[in-house]
Amino acid sequence: MNAAETARGALDSLANSRGRSMRHLLIGLGLTAGAVVASAIIGRLNAPTEANPEAYSDYEEPEQPKITVPRPVFAMLWPPLFLALTLSGLRIWNAPKSAARTQALTLWGFVQALNAAWMAVGPRRLGGGLATATAALGTAGAYVWRARQVDAPAANMVAPYVGWIGFANVLTEELWRRNQPRPTLH
Repeated sequence: MNAAETARGALDSLANSRGRSMRHLLIGLGLTAGAVVASAIIGRLNAPTEANPEAYSDYEEPEQPKITVPRPVFAMLWPPLFLALTLSGLRIWNAPKSAARTQALTLWGFVQALNAAWMAVGPRRLGGGLATATAALGTAGAYVWRARQVDAPAANMVAPYVGWIGFANVLTEELWRRNQPRPTLH
């Protein structure tokens, strides 16, 4: 076996692309990577700056949360999570055509859309962020369930993302709850 055959075999194993043309593989890679990169770009464009700081409250003077995740943690977490989402979508894309594959790809697309929406909402609107992240968690769970019926390794690749979104929901809910107006007694 020569180096090219070895490389193609490794690629086929990673991308679940045995029997698929290179054109099909490249289209799938373009679509899946493009969707994930779009989510990342939306998140980057929405990142807080000096002129547009994070706001955790609708009050005039925002109350800063006691719980924050340091930026280096995000910098370490997002790239492997995005890579896993891309590979998972690519593996489903390369699976044989079936109703389950179509449903899994549809759910994968919704996960990407909700991920982009969650990043677009960002830390400015905790209620909207919590609602979006909760929808993303449910949709990602549905994707994992459906993807498992098509390609178990693709479903397994998304498990860390589901865990992160679950953790982010808990964190966001805590921040949202802490910044709710306190009722006054009259």
